[in-house]
Amino acid sequence: MDFFITANNMAMRASDSGKGKVIILLHGYLETMEIWENTITELSKKFRIIAVDLPGHGLSSFCKNTATMEFMADCIKSLLDKLNISECFVVGHSMGGYVALAFAKKYHVIAKALCLFSSTPNADTEQKKKDRDREIELIKAGKLELILKNNISRCFADINLSKFDEEIFAISETATISDTDGIISCLQAMKMREDMNDFMKTVQQKTLFIFGKHDKYITLDAAENIIQKYPEAEAVILENSGHNGFIEEPEESIKILSNFAEKMMK
Repeated sequence: MDFFITANNMAMRASDSGKGKVIILLHGYLETMEIWENTITELSKKFRIIAVDLPGHGLSSFCKNTATMEFMADCIKSLLDKLNISECFVVGHSMGGYVALAFAKKYHVIAKALCLFSSTPNADTEQKKKDRDREIELIKAGKLELILKNNISRCFADINLSKFDEEIFAISETATISDTDGIISCLQAMKMREDMNDFMKTVQQKTLFIFGKHDKYITLDAAENIIQKYPEAEAVILENSGHNGFIEEPEESIKILSNFAEKMMK
């Protein structure tokens, strides 16, 4: 069931499906909660699944001057409060993983487990910050379509591009409903986000990393370095995926998330 709710003084679009232990799904940059459609359908057979349009994306509003990962985490906390949810498994894809980390750090009593799906605790490099600045300038110049053309297809492994051409088109079309100022606000938030590696060393939540072997944004070497750095976390590398493994290998992804949730949320 989709609905709108005021959370942290923001109008947010969300969905609530299934019954049982709660999993909240946080999408990535240029995505909306529609990206999780198949994941919601399958996981809601065993769990209660909450998904949202994060501030600045989809049909949710945004706060231009105060957008940070922590602010978005506060929006999620407010949403969960209004739904009377006191504990959950937080799954964040890409940018959603940055929000998930901020939420887990600030609200560790609520976040019982954490999954970073094609996401890392690392801050932006200086080069990445420059890349985000270039994207901001393109958006301001009315060239969002160029960013969508370049970024959406890069989220898929080359071996999957023809297989998922309809999904790539649908994601690109859905991304256009987001307010451009909202997208800029999120780019600024990602650029300025805190490095969370110190937090990861003391994290109280059981953590799961899921990476794609063919990810163009998080290389296999980078993924393996993170896995080695945090041996106490569970980690999976999807053999036939890029950045969007839950679309590219849906059955395997759902099995991994379901098994982890069942184990960590008894």
